[in-house]
Amino acid sequence: MLILRRTDVADVLSGREAEIIDLVADTYRLHDAGHTSLPHSTFLRFPEEGHARDRIIGLPAYRGGERPAAGMKWIASFPGNVAAGTERASAAIVLNSLDHGRPVALVEGAVVSAKRTAASAALAAVELTAERPPASVLLIGCGVINLEVLRFLAAALPGLTDAALYDTDPTRAEEFAARCHEAVPTVKAQPVTDLPAALGAHRLVSLATTAAAPHLDLAACGPDTTVLHVSLRDLTAETILGAVNVVDDTDHVCRERTSLDLAQQASGNRDFVAAEIGALLRGTATLPAADGRPVVYSPFGLGVLDIALAEYVREEAERRGLGVRVDDFLPA
Repeated sequence: MLILRRTDVADVLSGREAEIIDLVADTYRLHDAGHTSLPHSTFLRFPEEGHARDRIIGLPAYRGGERPAAGMKWIASFPGNVAAGTERASAAIVLNSLDHGRPVALVEGAVVSAKRTAASAALAAVELTAERPPASVLLIGCGVINLEVLRFLAAALPGLTDAALYDTDPTRAEEFAARCHEAVPTVKAQPVTDLPAALGAHRLVSLATTAAAPHLDLAACGPDTTVLHVSLRDLTAETILGAVNVVDDTDHVCRERTSLDLAQQASGNRDFVAAEIGALLRGTATLPAADGRPVVYSPFGLGVLDIALAEYVREEAERRGLGVRVDDFLPA
């Protein structure tokens, strides 16, 4: 068993934004072509009132193609950690051999999860703004995920020069600006406090919050706005129904009281989903004209992306001799 610590994973993935985006794109294409196995995620919740917002999610997945991989991500989301000064999410990924089924690697999963999430968002931003790439982005939610989103957007959109930062805690946005400058010095990042004005000023928006229920509409947005709805529960059902919606997998995203699940319940169907990202990338689907409506990308966060990227990390770590090997983890 190879154990890959957070430092090992971060070392392998540092500066690999372009490669990670390509890996995510290839995996979406495989998924759209039917070369993956992706059961629904399992949500473990807790009956006590003090843990109402906490959950641990299991995401099993298999990616086929030329470099097959299988395994499971086990990720905990405890939003109260943020106020305590620690990260909201922590994760571990187990990779299994396709020769004999035994687990072969245990990979720290929070870095993998953040980077595959950001790569998915950046990939969608490129695809959905291809005719008119944006020069700025509004980041709503000043945490780990939007920091990675900014990093990947800067790699994918060379013309990106400015980022507006909004958080319900203005102090957090101020501190986040310094982190953005350190991580992506080519983009000028500034906190903002007037959210409606910021929504109207930026054609690209990334939502990465800890919201458990819808709290936002897009009435203040201009007619050419693309929203990366990464946290999935920010937008009202009415907003979703009035947008051009792109998802990663319709079955996966229309559940667990996401904004799209609420839109499905309100409308009685899923006709509001215009396309899946894999079909757009393969050219088997096209988007209808926006006609002044915002384009909203809502990725559920498919476990197959985690498995694909974790396998990439494992292969590179093996090549470099990184990690800790436990030879007697399993019986001989």
